[in-house]
Amino acid sequence: MPKKPLGVLVVFTCFLLCLPLSATAARTTYVTIGTGGITGVYYPTGGAISSLVNKKRGQYNLRATVESTGGSVFNINAIMAGDLEFGVVQSDRQYQAYKGLAEWQGRPQEKLRSVFSIHQESVNLLATVDSGIKKLSDLKGHRVNIGNPGAGQRGNAIDILAAAGIDFEKELRAVGLKPAESAKMLQSGQLDAFFYTVGHPNDSFIEATSGHRKVRFVNIGKSIIDKLVKSYPYYITSTTPISYYPGAVNSADVPSVSVKATLCTSIDVDAAIVYAVVKEVFDNLETFKAMHPAYTELTREGMLQGLTAPLHPGAAKYFKEVGLIP
Repeated sequence: MPKKPLGVLVVFTCFLLCLPLSATAARTTYVTIGTGGITGVYYPTGGAISSLVNKKRGQYNLRATVESTGGSVFNINAIMAGDLEFGVVQSDRQYQAYKGLAEWQGRPQEKLRSVFSIHQESVNLLATVDSGIKKLSDLKGHRVNIGNPGAGQRGNAIDILAAAGIDFEKELRAVGLKPAESAKMLQSGQLDAFFYTVGHPNDSFIEATSGHRKVRFVNIGKSIIDKLVKSYPYYITSTTPISYYPGAVNSADVPSVSVKATLCTSIDVDAAIVYAVVKEVFDNLETFKAMHPAYTELTREGMLQGLTAPLHPGAAKYFKEVGLIP
């Protein structure tokens, strides 16, 4: 067989080297999921989603990474600014952002889109026994962490206090710490109580209930629970399971209200990317549920509840294919 002239080989080699990368190898698209503090459930939730997606990175040419953030408000604002592709967001914050309420008063975030919902998040109040705090009115004059600005839990704490007729700015010694700081400061005597909206079990509560200071989960009261559920479309009744926290002095589960953790994105994110994320989570739901105890009760149908922004077209495409929506 005759050999090809050297000049032909050189020209052909140069042609390959000069091709754009997309013509010689598929480019990898990187997406980031904004979560929350590392002691909460949002951070491992982002990790669980990215783990499933990255197993198929060769198929989708997609690589997901996780970022610990200030929480729901930060995530929504970062998604809208194009700094994050996805974010885990409380359902109440999703509602407020899309409708132009609360921090977004008069500025509806019309590009915000739902992907799916995840676990329930109870709004909890933990207090030291030596502070004497047994009910909401006992908080007056005490050092209470209501949550850092940009976290969904801060809005929940303020809703509960307002429903109880308590002005947090005037009647509490309120502070705005991240959840990861609360347990240590409670046990060191720098806090008397803290609010936290989170799925269970939770590392921060485990830490706070395992120290030398005795603590209790405070029952916010049936009248407050009923008022919140009636007044807001995103609150539902729930209970805090005490079995996860044997160090607390409570002898029974504590009634409360909860919201849902949801995965959000922007309409500007490519539908193929959102479709891939949804498909990998829903096609491997049992694997996903095994990644954290907070996911135990998840169902495919339940993961379409609590979504108050429109579905992203990429998510809707998958849900239609599997018969979850018409």
